[in-house]
Amino acid sequence: MPEDTTLRARHWVAPGPGEPSTWDFVEEAVPDPQEGEITVRVRAAGVNPADAKHIAVPREGVEFPVPIGYEISGEIVAIGQNTRIGSGEARVGDEIVAFRVRGGYAETVTIPAEKAFIKPTTLSHAEAANLLLAGTTAAEMLWVTGVAPGETVLLHGASGAVGVSVLQQAALRGVRVIGTASAARADVVREFGGLPVEYGPGLGDRVRDLADGMVAAALDAVGTDEAVDVSLDLVRDRRRIVTIAAFGRAEDEGIIAIAGSMPESARFRDEVRPDLIALAQSGDLVVPVAKTFPLAEAPAALEFLAGGHPGGKLALIP
Repeated sequence: MPEDTTLRARHWVAPGPGEPSTWDFVEEAVPDPQEGEITVRVRAAGVNPADAKHIAVPREGVEFPVPIGYEISGEIVAIGQNTRIGSGEARVGDEIVAFRVRGGYAETVTIPAEKAFIKPTTLSHAEAANLLLAGTTAAEMLWVTGVAPGETVLLHGASGAVGVSVLQQAALRGVRVIGTASAARADVVREFGGLPVEYGPGLGDRVRDLADGMVAAALDAVGTDEAVDVSLDLVRDRRRIVTIAAFGRAEDEGIIAIAGSMPESARFRDEVRPDLIALAQSGDLVVPVAKTFPLAEAPAALEFLAGGHPGGKLALIP
């Protein structure tokens, strides 16, 4: 009998709605790439709250089993016929970063080629695998609120992954950012160009003292009532307040809510990917990584992330 040369790889799947502890780590055949697809040997997979959140409970339109993971960094091992990646021509062996993929928690995965871009040489695989979900979210927050050079904005959750990307992108635009954080994380806010302010009672007054004038916009990356209430108190125009977490409050108060599952958000985030990759390549956008885990320990990584304040991004290494 001829030798079976089918490529097989392990990956994480959710057999049904539930926590990461209910997921399965299975080995399956990796489909050959067809036209418009590439196969990638994953060197690192980004770990994000959305990875678990989106399949924790039943949702309309979600069919199980669901492969886990939205962003990866790795090496092309096969290319479909007549296929270009998102950044143009590519060859087997090229290192790429890909975002808005399906099933990134894997050793090897076949993905739509248009979702892949040549990896910035300035970033490690663990860093590159965490560039785009947080980065595109941050870019959209600045975009929808119309933040302009010379303005002062309030950023809730400034020391988190999205917050750190907001700080860097805002600084490049000449925007002054007052960022909420715990006292223990204030140095992170300063490191990336923000003015730290501790959250908690009296937050609004502390922000006013630092702002020395009007707060033009508020960006909420935490979703607490305090974040929304202080934003409403300090920003005159509710269309210049955005949240990525407080969706119920957004509907009640008439502020903007964004999410990758929303068509307009998805369109913007896809379009801005090349810009963020270029910023990373030039050294103007960095991705702090706190810790890596073996791919087989994905549930442990998500448990660590859920504990809050991991100190940077997390990555899974096959």
